Amino acid sequence: MTVAEELIPETPDESEEPIKQRKNGLYPGVSDELAENMKSGWADTELRDLEPIPQAAETAARRAALSARFPGERLVIPAGNLKTRSNDTEYAFRASVEYAYLTGNQTEDGVLVLEPKGGGHEATIYLLPRSDRENGEFWLDGQGELWVGRRHSLAEAGTLYGIPASDVRELAGALREATGPLRVVRGYDAGIEAALTDKVTAERDEELRVFLSEARLVKDDFEVGELQKAVDSTVRGFEDVVKVLDKAEATSERYIEGTFFLRARVEGNDVGYGTIAAAGPHACTLHWVRNDGAVRSGELLLLDAGVETHTYYTADVTRTLPINGRFSALQRKIYDAVYEAQEAGIAAVKPGAKYRDFHDAAQRVLAEKLVEWGLVEGPVERVLELGLQRRWTLHGTGHMLGMDVHDCAAARVEAYVDGVLEPGMCLTVEPGLYFQADDLTVPEEYRGIGVRIEDDILVTEDGNRNLSAALPRRSDEVEAWMASLKG
Repeated sequence: MTVAEELIPETPDESEEPIKQRKNGLYPGVSDELAENMKSGWADTELRDLEPIPQAAETAARRAALSARFPGERLVIPAGNLKTRSNDTEYAFRASVEYAYLTGNQTEDGVLVLEPKGGGHEATIYLLPRSDRENGEFWLDGQGELWVGRRHSLAEAGTLYGIPASDVRELAGALREATGPLRVVRGYDAGIEAALTDKVTAERDEELRVFLSEARLVKDDFEVGELQKAVDSTVRGFEDVVKVLDKAEATSERYIEGTFFLRARVEGNDVGYGTIAAAGPHACTLHWVRNDGAVRSGELLLLDAGVETHTYYTADVTRTLPINGRFSALQRKIYDAVYEAQEAGIAAVKPGAKYRDFHDAAQRVLAEKLVEWGLVEGPVERVLELGLQRRWTLHGTGHMLGMDVHDCAAARVEAYVDGVLEPGMCLTVEPGLYFQADDLTVPEEYRGIGVRIEDDILVTEDGNRNLSAALPRRSDEVEAWMASLKG
């Protein structure tokens, strides 16, 4: 039984309640008179003047490419279901990237099905219809409209997404009876997968997931526009943070996290990932998301954050900022080394270049600096061959970006990390140096300093475009920018 089916109660007999009541609810039941009263007296709210979503042409083209790749096969792509956070509360729902990429729809329990027809496929989007007013679901069930808000009718959905819409509660039964080759994107809807358990194989399903991941390597014009929107909002979020650093000093890193989150929620859907608001030695913890530490003047703040748009495209930007507005001499030396490495990495991003080139270019600069400073024994070629710089650089220099912050992760290695850059690809360039607070191999004054600079880079026909160029990167420009925002 799918979640959708569970929402609709069975026809009760005389001894049963129409809808299961909460154990400690204040009302013991519903009188026949109230139940009858709630069925009528409601205005017609059907929306009849809707236009297709802005990306409807793009999602149609993506479905066409998917159809061409798997001719004659039934393809099932679920959105996923609500997940319980605690007792009877759920996490905010985010549809699977594969589903949202192909439909533009973001509602729970949705499923896209491509049925083979002729030389191609016929697409249907399966959704929950409007809440039932005859059985009281709309006001008695925890997922009814009066509790969580109106959902689109199937007719409205068909108009919005350009795909005929049907009732998802009928889908599991239909899939159990399906014959012929079939593939499903796994991991999102256990009910749908259970209906297909004897019809699919892990290997064939993985081929579907890999194709959909690789399809997102090159962004179309709509996607590039959404990524720029995400970055522009992120720039404003960074400005918000700089303006309230004094309040963060009086509280904690949580003030920084909350400030950025406000911008993300006002201008977008959410943050694209857990904000890293890492002050002082926390900057050396790559994915510091506890954000419960002190913010102290004289130390650095590593802020790694991104706004996610309403269509799920996320920015991913990092700046390392002097909390008091001025770098110390040592902080500036380390920061400028990372900046130089990032400049080398960005310069290597161009069509026809190997994906690895930007990483190799940035790592070479960092290795040179570490040798120059006497922190590791050269020559540089030896350091790079043995990977000795990794003690302080730790991570790769970037990743693909899109609807996932680490987009296209299921793509084949030969298509991604061993591949070649093409116009329309978008990736991060984010070198860093991290000197752990307990690292006895470096001078004491280095310990606890972490620096990362990250920008979102679009591969263009003649090179690249830095989508996040509006945020200053050079150390002197960062200081001037911070001073201007603090007035």
